Amino acid sequence: MKLLFKIVMIFVIINMTGENALAGGPPNQPGGGGGGPTCWPPPCVPIDEQLGFLLIAGLAFGGKKAFDLSKEKNA
Repeated sequence: MKLLFKIVMIFVIINMTGENALAGGPPNQPGGGGGGPTCWPPPCVPIDEQLGFLLIAGLAFGGKKAFDLSKEKNA
């Protein structure tokens, strides 16, 4: 069970960290840029990176809880 847990966690960590390496920069705006917001509606909230960290933390917390529960049942 410990080996399976370690393999799954390593797989999840590798997959989550690899996405940032493949991300490209913002596209060039035609006409030298307009100075306006690049998304609509204007209160643009960048939650992409924070959401990944939150997902990793949730997976780690859930994995720890599942591990503790399985250890408690076996004892």
